[in-house]
Amino acid sequence: MVNWLDWLRAELTDLLDTIASNAAEFVAASLILVLGWYASQLIVRLLGRPVARRFQRPSLTKTVLGGIRAFVMIGAASLAARAMGFQASQILLSVTVFSAVLGLVLAPIIGSVINGLFVLADQPYEIGDMIELVDRDTRGYVEDITLRYTKVFTLENTFLVIPNSNMRDRDIINYSAEDTRSRLSMELLVTYEGDVEQARAIMERAARETEEVVEGGPDIRIGSARYPSAPVAYIKEFADHGILLDLRYWVKDPYYLPRVQSKIQERVWDQLADADVQIAYPHSHLVFDETSGTARVSMEDGKTVSDVERATDRRERPEGERTEREEFDRDV
Repeated sequence: MVNWLDWLRAELTDLLDTIASNAAEFVAASLILVLGWYASQLIVRLLGRPVARRFQRPSLTKTVLGGIRAFVMIGAASLAARAMGFQASQILLSVTVFSAVLGLVLAPIIGSVINGLFVLADQPYEIGDMIELVDRDTRGYVEDITLRYTKVFTLENTFLVIPNSNMRDRDIINYSAEDTRSRLSMELLVTYEGDVEQARAIMERAARETEEVVEGGPDIRIGSARYPSAPVAYIKEFADHGILLDLRYWVKDPYYLPRVQSKIQERVWDQLADADVQIAYPHSHLVFDETSGTARVSMEDGKTVSDVERATDRRERPEGERTEREEFDRDV
């Protein structure tokens, strides 16, 4: 009886020692993780300004600081694993097996991360830029760029979260990458009989009077070419129905392009009312001369009817129905 009690007492003592030892290791590991998290926040706070001044791009700054935070947390996790009694070889084996299993599941995410690195390196757009997705005909502001996705805040007050693998395959127009000024154009077809120079002056004046348009100044350089900064109306084409004019002008900011275009068109429309200028539209003149042949004309019920009108009337009547004139012609 005494031996049995001694054995039970020894087993309970070993169990309590094991629990106490594991609890101490668990508490130590948890403490290491908490300290690692606070250390990562402190390091990011201390390095935030120097990193921002070094890269001068919000997307790269966020990525570098996120990498520093992840590196510190990985180091803290390794120390916590050691505190729990895991050996380095066991940790390496576990990570290898875990990565092999998740590699198949997370392949799309890994692809987005790799494409995210290319996006950050190629710099097609930056946080705050206004871009247009050509295939969706959608404009918006780049809200955030991560290694996995790009977040776009559209002009329709919605968010688009697009994986970076898809962003690299799209045609993207960046309106504010280097210079926020954008060049627009407006075409106007006027008649040959009107005053073309007055029409050009009206178009240029309508653009200059719009607040969002660049009125003038030094030429604007694009690559090796230079373009006038002031609005200029050109004669683009001598078209079939009139003279096609093309107004080229620069907008200061690319954020309200449809509104600016509408303002200029309204001013042009108002000023054309008192000008010797008419907007052309497709029309045709039929001219008959000595080479056009002869059209027979007859009198029916006091009205002059030509062959053309008779043929038109014949086409518009139901099949089989004849007029009195046609009956007379058939009998004769």
